[in-house]
Amino acid sequence: MKLDRNLLKLYAVTDRKWLKGSSLEEEVEKAVKAGVTMVQLREKHMGSDELVSLAKRIGTVVHKYNVPLIINDDIEAALASGADGVHVGQEDVCAYEARQKIGSSMILGVSARTAEAAVEAERCGADYIGAGAVFPTSTKEDAAAVTIGELKRICRSVSVPVVAIGGITEENIMELSGSGIAGAAVVSAIFARDDVAAAAAGLRALTEKMLGNE
Repeated sequence: MKLDRNLLKLYAVTDRKWLKGSSLEEEVEKAVKAGVTMVQLREKHMGSDELVSLAKRIGTVVHKYNVPLIINDDIEAALASGADGVHVGQEDVCAYEARQKIGSSMILGVSARTAEAAVEAERCGADYIGAGAVFPTSTKEDAAAVTIGELKRICRSVSVPVVAIGGITEENIMELSGSGIAGAAVVSAIFARDDVAAAAAGLRALTEKMLGNE
């Protein structure tokens, strides 16, 4: 699947700990219908078979709306489930190795905290860069901070699109205006809210406004 930078506008990363009696598939569908443009399934502590099964179910949901599904870190699960791509951290697997495994048709996202790391990720085959954490975040407490200045450097240093991640909320997303990013990746700002659809719709509107300030 070829990556259009518009698909990165509002990138939702899943976290099942906030489910309130509903299934992850239901919550993801609410978010996608309300304006999420890409979904990443992130399950760090799930067995391979269970992850593949969940990924297939989530894929069935998002593909109804022409939204891509990315799997966090697990290349084998991404391949087995028919997902559209995989996202890897530089400490998890070499981006070049990931590209070799998934081939040219799947999307490869790579995390980077510096412009130098982003350049290397692009050289190794990344289709987009995930830069963060741009704000303090409770979902990844060991994430090093990426300043707005460094975020701008990252965007200027690569030709592939950059999505900002880490602690992004309705209250601070406009601080990313003018940075050069293609979009924002969020976790709790959607899935921890009582009304997932309203949260996604609000963030989509703010993202469009933020990107319009470029």
